[in-house]
Amino acid sequence: MSFLDDYARKTASGKPDLKAKLKKARMDISSEQYIKNSLKSALMLSFGFGMMTFLFIARGDTPKILVLFVFVVSFLLFKGFFMRSVEVKALKRAKEIDREVLFAGRFLLVKLHSGSPLINALEQAASSYGVGSTFFKEIVDDIKLGTPVEEALEKAMDSSPSEKFSKILFQISNSLKIGVDVSDSLQAVLKEIAADQLIEIKKYGKKLSSITMFYMLAAVVAPSLGITIVSVILSLIGFPIDIYFYLAVVAGLAIVQFVFVVMFKSIRPNLDL
Repeated sequence: MSFLDDYARKTASGKPDLKAKLKKARMDISSEQYIKNSLKSALMLSFGFGMMTFLFIARGDTPKILVLFVFVVSFLLFKGFFMRSVEVKALKRAKEIDREVLFAGRFLLVKLHSGSPLINALEQAASSYGVGSTFFKEIVDDIKLGTPVEEALEKAMDSSPSEKFSKILFQISNSLKIGVDVSDSLQAVLKEIAADQLIEIKKYGKKLSSITMFYMLAAVVAPSLGITIVSVILSLIGFPIDIYFYLAVVAGLAIVQFVFVVMFKSIRPNLDL
């Protein structure tokens, strides 16, 4: 057994939740193989950075120990990045599902209210559009292979990265176990999800107002007045103003605009209205 295999095995044994994360991220790979692949990628990239550093300092007087320092630091950074990639993928899938979970649940509720049995409603939901149809299709496939409906729903809950979608499946599974009407429980949980989304929209409105005001001050008013004042002061003291000064100003404004664009996107609620 190689060093990487031994390290991956020991690391995987200390991360019992990694298997569940891989399942939620839809990564069909074992925990040991995932850790091993992450280490290999980190080693390759850090080795490349180390070689680039060596080529830059080869003819200079810079201590060669810098190459080892760059290699170690870059390896630790890349290792942390690749080890967290499963969480990033799971979070991305969760956001995609949460964006459509209310519509998927209401689609299922409409089919149940129209008199369709639960199995038929799940089949119709599996053939509909959206990310949620993929999960419904997996449930239907498990049922067709002989898995009881309750077990298929619980399996889907374990592999779902979305808490809202898991909540819907839990209500359906719980209703089947206790023998009550599935549509009533589903309607109740959909009302709860809709109320949560309404709260998110109200919070977004409050955040948007404050950030917009801050944007007007920091990215519109302050730069326009600041550039004028700085230009006048530099002219009075005889400091030369050339093209590089204005290029620096434009670059600074571009950075500020980019920061605000990222900020506006980050606070936007994950809803598909």
